[in-house]
Amino acid sequence: MPYISEIVPLLIITKLEQYEYAGATAIGMTMLILSFLLLLLINGLQWWVRRRSGQL
Repeated sequence: MPYISEIVPLLIITKLEQYEYAGATAIGMTMLILSFLLLLLINGLQWWVRRRSGQL
């Protein structure tokens, strides 16, 4: 099923093979930003749990 079960690296490679550099860059930057936000959320959650349990 195209575009339903594809993984992000495959989408990026497909865009690069079609010389759609802007599309590949947009997908890559979106994944980078989402990864950073997820790490920030996890770090904040760990800080909050430590603070509540008195380990800080």
